[in-house]
Amino acid sequence: MTPGDAANQGPGVPGPGAASEPEGISEADLDTAEAELLEADLRELAAERDELKGTAQRIQADFENYRKRVARDQAALVDRATERLVEAILPSLDGLEMAVVSLGSADDQVRKGVELAVGELTGALERHGLTRIAEPGVPFDPTLHEAVMHDEGDGDPIVGNVLRTGYALNGRVVRPAMVKVSRSAVDADAKSSEEASG
Repeated sequence: MTPGDAANQGPGVPGPGAASEPEGISEADLDTAEAELLEADLRELAAERDELKGTAQRIQADFENYRKRVARDQAALVDRATERLVEAILPSLDGLEMAVVSLGSADDQVRKGVELAVGELTGALERHGLTRIAEPGVPFDPTLHEAVMHDEGDGDPIVGNVLRTGYALNGRVVRPAMVKVSRSAVDADAKSSEEASG
């Protein structure tokens, strides 16, 4: 090496024959510094992994919620469509039931045919969740019954006569029963005896 080469390298730049380690730093110190840098990188990568994992879990939870909401919405849509169809069929069922009553002792084959049609239609609707609301003698419930007539009297209101059958589909009232409301004489007698003793 010539003296000009040493000048070209500048101050503090070791020459070709100089050691690569700065003075005062041992190889153990370099290993420790490198390990600390690797640990810092590892912590940074772990934090980034945890953040991405959290994001993936939130996306998965959002998708599950979306899937459940879509399934609920589809089931509700099917229920509403079924309810509308049942509402459209009920007048025909009423007509067939009235035909059975009005046939009386007419032609037995015709009567049996209409009864069979009523039974098949009723069975099909019941298999899909339709239930009748037509029980006389039960307490009057405005959510199940539509009162069109009533008897005067004391006591709790009960269903006296069912004028038109009501229906519920899967527990939800499609059409309330049209009823005549009576007053329970038994309840009135019990109340009057309670008042006399009290």
